[in-house]
Amino acid sequence: MSAAAKMRVIAHPPSHRFRALLATLTLAAAAARWLPMSVAEAGGSWHRPKPTVVLVHGGWADSSSWSEVVGRLQDDVCTVEVPPNPLRGLVGDAAYLSAYLQTIAGPIVLVGHSYGGAVITNAASGNVNVKALVFVNAFIPDQGETIAQLASAQPGSALAIADPTTLFTLIPYPGSPPGDFDAYVLPAVFVDAFANDLPQRTGSVLAATQRPVALSALATASGTPAWRSIPSWALVGTQDRVLPPAQQLIMAERARAHIVKVNASHMLMISRSKEVADLVRHVSQAIREHPAADAGRRNAER
Repeated sequence: MSAAAKMRVIAHPPSHRFRALLATLTLAAAAARWLPMSVAEAGGSWHRPKPTVVLVHGGWADSSSWSEVVGRLQDDVCTVEVPPNPLRGLVGDAAYLSAYLQTIAGPIVLVGHSYGGAVITNAASGNVNVKALVFVNAFIPDQGETIAQLASAQPGSALAIADPTTLFTLIPYPGSPPGDFDAYVLPAVFVDAFANDLPQRTGSVLAATQRPVALSALATASGTPAWRSIPSWALVGTQDRVLPPAQQLIMAERARAHIVKVNASHMLMISRSKEVADLVRHVSQAIREHPAADAGRRNAER
């Protein structure tokens, strides 16, 4: 074929079939550019968005107790939110968190430490966006149970006392119900029972900066537990002197939670932040890959 003929072939107007193929490819490229990542196909499976991780602190703490865990999770470009837990009472605290969760679009991994475990147990009920519960040295109450009841169910808990004045400094607060107080853990108890695997100086700082819990919160009955319908994980600190590991395991097994043990105190989100972040990361990945399979299996077993 001559050069002129070749040029004529190249310059020849594209066929109807070629134009249709070109239009299809153009539309596909535009769709890949503008569709959100949650609906972009990758590697033969639908790519799902990373869940929002919501961390809920426990009693005698504040959101800063999660700082090390937050830093590790943000290194993975996770969206992490750490709302304040009011610590005014289980019903009100759960209602506050429930309203907060309603503002988050997309899947949620909800993590609670200590008393925060009871709060997430109540707050997540009925929220279809909460795909997983993670309990970190946490109370996992069933309906009608209280923090005080669960804390004293097994020997070895610093909270299992008959006289609260041997554990707390009790301070009146404005508008409190009759007989209620803000309860501050005594510094020596905090260092010995809450932070027993941390340097004493660190434990002393945590004791001095603690946020109080309304004493009545420890005696409030829990409501319908979200763990009956939401897959759960439990990280159990085997050196916990606030919520004995034996009691944690009883509650976790009852909730059919996936259980992980670590040699740590009650404040393991500080002393073992890597292990906590690793578990949360694992849970987030699990619900992205199998968003419904685990929940379906668990419901079928009940």
